[in-house]
Amino acid sequence: MNKGKLFQWSMVAALAGFIFGFDTVVISGANLPIKELWHTSPLFHGFFIMSMALWGTLVGSIFGGAPTEKYGRKKVLFWIGILFALSAFGSALAQDPYTFSFFRFIGGIGIGVSSVVAPTYISEISTPATRGKLGAMYQFNIVFGILIAFLFNYFLQGVGGVNDWRWMLGVLAIPSIIYTLMVMGVPESPRWLITKKNNLAKARETLLLIGVGNADAEIASIIKSNLHESSVEKNTGFFSSKHKIIIWLAFSIAFFNQLSGINFILYYAPEILSKIGLGAKDSLLNSIAIGGTNLIFTFVGLYLIDRLGRRKLLLIGSIGYIVSLSMVAGCFASHASSVLLMSFLLIFIASHAIGQGAVIWVFISEIFPNKLRATGQSFGASVHWVFAAIITLITPVFLDNKNGIFKDNPWPIFAFFAVMMTLQLIWVLTKMPETKGVSLEELEAKLMKENKTFEGRVKEAF
Repeated sequence: MNKGKLFQWSMVAALAGFIFGFDTVVISGANLPIKELWHTSPLFHGFFIMSMALWGTLVGSIFGGAPTEKYGRKKVLFWIGILFALSAFGSALAQDPYTFSFFRFIGGIGIGVSSVVAPTYISEISTPATRGKLGAMYQFNIVFGILIAFLFNYFLQGVGGVNDWRWMLGVLAIPSIIYTLMVMGVPESPRWLITKKNNLAKARETLLLIGVGNADAEIASIIKSNLHESSVEKNTGFFSSKHKIIIWLAFSIAFFNQLSGINFILYYAPEILSKIGLGAKDSLLNSIAIGGTNLIFTFVGLYLIDRLGRRKLLLIGSIGYIVSLSMVAGCFASHASSVLLMSFLLIFIASHAIGQGAVIWVFISEIFPNKLRATGQSFGASVHWVFAAIITLITPVFLDNKNGIFKDNPWPIFAFFAVMMTLQLIWVLTKMPETKGVSLEELEAKLMKENKTFEGRVKEAF
């Protein structure tokens, strides 16, 4: 195994996650200055300023599967870098909320497509033994980008006066351009070359470069899997009953990811922290603590995902979610000290990093067959971003200092998320399969077999 090449190419693809993380969270530092600059209503601010990138992300995740399948993983990885750079320059220079929201939307499209193509690419060039760790590097880069965004928000506050938010958003152009240039040096996915182009020679060359011992046997296994999937797929579409279990698995993990409240906390961290008596500067500084905790425990998730497995990490994370969110709700309700509340918020972040954060993109990229992987990743990502956009859109309605439903005390929001994580724990215990250490082709056969068994039970019941 040529671990150097494999790690290098996986890391380049995963750098899309860094830009993803930076871009989605940097808006938290621009939130209040823009609100003061353009004096918009809470609903307008929630839609056009805070959630517009997420609506672009939703569009990108829904439609990102088609170009990823048609043009290949590498070309799409390249073009999302271009979108990121355009978004950074445009939103930083915007003179009105509509221009600003347009360029945030463009960046969101890049994020949405990256959440489809990057995990797909990494899973397809990895081995069963390294797929979890390499796939989780995408999440690591997301949280690293989040931490860097919080740091830039803190250190750039006041730089450029009232226009400091422009520097916060514009600096993203630098990693976007670097990433775009680096993508030019990665090879195309061998599984895409075989499945979509029948280019066995080029696929064999890539497999040998990453150190696959018997490239011909690997190619034969991929072809056999594709032939089986083709026979199953005759006259059936993506939403066929043949894929019922896989689709529900992807939907469920994406749904619960956002109903944990993670984006609610990351996007509105300074505003949430200000409600426990912290000033603007202190809120931004404590946001860095959130980003740092996220990064540290993502390392833990990276270390454990191929050792303990995806299911056990999600069990650990679910229990951590329930305890921490319940205690945060209790702290707000009882007006406990800011130190205690902040401690439970950090436990929440750690639970997410070890659980959902480490698992979601790896799990979705694993469970779909070769011929449906990009489409399946697109479906899972779009579910994730639908709920992320909805939560970010409606948050100002609940949190706004003047007109918010829970403007004085947001404890019911955290209590709701705790209930949802109890449901996630039940789902993990009863429905989620373990996927560690199994080749993509073997995993496909296993899940298809489970789906046939399920269909058989349904027919017997009726």
